[in-house]
Amino acid sequence: MVLTTLSTPLYIESLPNLSIPLDSAPRHVPGSTVTDQVERIAAIDDRFELLREASERINVAQREVTELARLRRRVIQELRDQGLSYADIAAAAGVTRGRIFQLRQVGPAPEAALLGSGQVEVLTPLKREAGNARPVVAAEDFTAAQRLGELARSLRLDVEYEQIPTTGKVNLNRDNLIVICGPRLSEPVANVLSRDPVIQFERAPDGPWTLHDTRTSATYRSGPDSTPEVAFDVAYLGRLPRPDREGTILVLTGIHPPGSLGVVHLLTSDLAALYEQAGTEPFSTVVGVDYDSDTHEPVAVRLLTPIYRHEDH
Repeated sequence: MVLTTLSTPLYIESLPNLSIPLDSAPRHVPGSTVTDQVERIAAIDDRFELLREASERINVAQREVTELARLRRRVIQELRDQGLSYADIAAAAGVTRGRIFQLRQVGPAPEAALLGSGQVEVLTPLKREAGNARPVVAAEDFTAAQRLGELARSLRLDVEYEQIPTTGKVNLNRDNLIVICGPRLSEPVANVLSRDPVIQFERAPDGPWTLHDTRTSATYRSGPDSTPEVAFDVAYLGRLPRPDREGTILVLTGIHPPGSLGVVHLLTSDLAALYEQAGTEPFSTVVGVDYDSDTHEPVAVRLLTPIYRHEDH
């Protein structure tokens, strides 16, 4: 089956200011140099502990190298977008034009930053089903998480998976979280979603959840909750502040599970375009997903709203 993204091209309201202030570069932390770390590990007496520490440090260093290469490629592209030639960039950076061109071509894809950096954690909720004593993850949520993990690994990100317990309680004050969950199954997630200034989850008078665009007053309802029923779901995709306001969380969820699969298809097929519009700042949008009524696999995915950047609100 060929998956296609229908409707008009992705909406572009305005591109972010992509310049990076020089004073935003990481500052030296005493005792944190590579030499200090190597000497600290070398001084460990327990050989097994030394092996574990050395392996972990290598993993961290490799992630840092990947992210620095990604950052370098992104900055080169940003400078090009601002009108500088490869020769201009090379002269300012003190390297050859050929080297700058090479770095622009071989670095990891910048759009991975939409998902996170280094290592991302994908969270899915556990549910209790009738006749099943043990909580389970919805098949669509499991598949969505696995496909998202495959996408992240293809972008040279490490991936871990975690389940939100049936109580819904979860610590969201962590870096690089991708949450596949709506407001019904987790109060902490519901609280984060409620802070979206544009797209709101609201219950219709007859009970089902809907997505409401406060800018246009449009309300989007899922096909299974409509009369007659149709194989169509609406889904949310957004980056929102964490509860502690010390970072952000990427949240995606369908009103029903097929919608989550549709959002992951959108990320997989259009990540670069989404990153160009949203960057790494807070945003949200509503996604429409036509799916196969038997397999629940998406057959067409499209944006129902613009990608709203929250700094504009």
